[in-house]
Amino acid sequence: SHPKDITDEVLYTIAKYKNICNYIHLPVQSGNDRVLKLMNRTYDSAWYKERVESIYRIIPDCAISTDIITGFCSETEAEHQDTLEMIRFAKYTLGYTFFYSERPGTLAAKKYTDDIPLDVKKRRLAEVIVIQREISFEHNQEDIGKTFEILIDGISKKSDDDFKGRNSQNKVIIFPKQEGLAIGDYVHVKVIGLTSATLIGEVI
Repeated sequence: SHPKDITDEVLYTIAKYKNICNYIHLPVQSGNDRVLKLMNRTYDSAWYKERVESIYRIIPDCAISTDIITGFCSETEAEHQDTLEMIRFAKYTLGYTFFYSERPGTLAAKKYTDDIPLDVKKRRLAEVIVIQREISFEHNQEDIGKTFEILIDGISKKSDDDFKGRNSQNKVIIFPKQEGLAIGDYVHVKVIGLTSATLIGEVI
């Protein structure tokens, strides 16, 4: 989705209907207003933060993921820090993160010089990843002891004895197979542990 599409009407609709997941992908790309304008994103950081606040107000247990690009043309260190601050503010459960690479034919390639050294782009990306992993881990820790309705969507990559499934926040939970259960079923699973990126549970 584009952030402009996440209106209050959409949020109240998500909150009203149980069959709509409490998960929103809200790409920010950058936390700095000047860079957002260069990217032609059509919003500023204050407007974006208001959307994040509205999501958490209307759907308190909603999970938000995002896209972030580091090292966009002419991005300064201070502007990069604005992106790190946005990650801390929004408390994303998941981030799809990349460093900028020029693509021929795009508006950015035509208008701007790709002037950020590759090592700087990669260092900034690494800083984004570290902060996002810490926040994602904190989200997962908060889920220990909670019970979720899970849609079983496959077999665990690490063990054929375990199912994997997703809850309404699009989080993956691994749990032991039980007789009578199959891919496509819904089941209630209690979270009893976690790895760096995955929740571990047991069928209730």
